[in-house]
Amino acid sequence: MHDAAYLSALSALAGSLVGGLTSGMTTWLSVRNQARAGQLAHELSLRDELYKDFIVAASKAYGDAMLSNEPQMQDLVALYAMISRMRVLSRARTVACAQKVIEETVDTYFTPNKTIRELRELVKSGAGIDPLKDFSEAAREELRAFASP
Repeated sequence: MHDAAYLSALSALAGSLVGGLTSGMTTWLSVRNQARAGQLAHELSLRDELYKDFIVAASKAYGDAMLSNEPQMQDLVALYAMISRMRVLSRARTVACAQKVIEETVDTYFTPNKTIRELRELVKSGAGIDPLKDFSEAAREELRAFASP
């Protein structure tokens, strides 16, 4: 008779222990997953902001290079700083495409300046006017891959 009471008490205690552990583990896993999701959202936001800033600054620098043979050093240095940040956060392909944008921009300073008529023709033909295309595609792919589970 005593054994039945002990067995019943042990069963109840074991059930409570398992239930408590299960509840505790579920809570811990939920908090851990929420923290991870928050961290991923923050990292995605950092990359998104960096890529946006790079596109704006690189577009301005490339436009200046098409119309002038005098490089704006502070603009180029800012682009190199952004690439250095990308080396920490981004995939190698994205960094390589960003580096290519700067190389094309610097090379453009050594070509004859474009007239407004020449710019119009370049826009119409689509040739030589979008050095950011590969970078934009690489950044979009990276952001999509990073955002998907």
